Amino acid sequence: MPRRRIGFWYRFAAVLVKPPLVVLLKRDWRGMENIPAEGGFITAVNHNSHIDPFAYGHFQYNTGRVPRFLAKSGLFDKGFIGAAMRGTGQIPVYRESTDALSAFRAAIDAVERGECVAFYPEATLTRDPDGWPMTGKTGAARVALQTRCPVIPVAQWGANELLPPYAKKPSLLPRKTHRVLAGEPVDLDRFYDREMTPELLKEATEAIMAAVTRQLEEIRGEKAPQTPYDPRRERSEQRRRTHTQKREERVRGTRPTAREEGLGT
Repeated sequence: MPRRRIGFWYRFAAVLVKPPLVVLLKRDWRGMENIPAEGGFITAVNHNSHIDPFAYGHFQYNTGRVPRFLAKSGLFDKGFIGAAMRGTGQIPVYRESTDALSAFRAAIDAVERGECVAFYPEATLTRDPDGWPMTGKTGAARVALQTRCPVIPVAQWGANELLPPYAKKPSLLPRKTHRVLAGEPVDLDRFYDREMTPELLKEATEAIMAAVTRQLEEIRGEKAPQTPYDPRRERSEQRRRTHTQKREERVRGTRPTAREEGLGT
C-alpha cells in the first residue's frame, strides 16, 4: 500500500514548529531505517513531556512518514489549532463518551490506508519517578492485532529535560539533546489467530511496552525497574494507606488519655 502524501497542513506546521525545535534541542536520532517506507504501521512511543509530541513529530517527519497522533477531542474545536489538527489528519479521542470507540475505528482505517498511527500506550505523561515507561493501555495492541501491521517501538529522552513533566517553565540552558531510538518491529506473531480476550491484549501490550523500555534503556545507558510503574496499583495503594491512616487516627481519637485512666497527676 502506498504512503500518504504529507500534505499542506503538515508542511505548514513543520515550517512553524521546526525552527524553534532546532534552536532549543540538539538531536541524536537513530533507527530511522526501521520506519517502514511503505504501508500502514504503528509507532509505540514513551511520553515524558508536554512538548515531546512536537519533538518526536520532528523526528518522524524527517523520515518522510508523518504520524497521525491520537489526541483529546477538545483540541479539534479550538480555532487555528483545531484546523491544524484536522488538516494534519490527527485522530480525535472522545473520552468518557458513547463515541469513545471512534478513535479505535479511525486508527484501524488509517493503518489500512497505509498511514502511520503514533500511539502513546501509557495514555498520559509517565508518573514513574525516574521517567521510565509505565504500564500501557491496550489500544495499540488492539489495532496491531486487528490489522497485523508492524509495531515500531520508539523511545525518546531529552524533551523532558527541556520541559519536565508537569513543569510550567522550560529549562533552556544548557541546551538539551533530544535522543530518539526506533527499534525493529515487535514480534507479535504468537498473538495472531487467537481470541482477542482482555488477557491476550494485556499480554500483547506488555510485549510492546517491554520493547519500548528496552529502547529507552539503550538511550539512557541504565536498567529500567523490573516491574513497570502501574498508576492503578499506585492509586490502590494510596487508598489503602489513606484508609489505614484514618483508621489509626480514629483509634487514637477514642483512646483514653493517661489522666482519664487515673495515671499521673
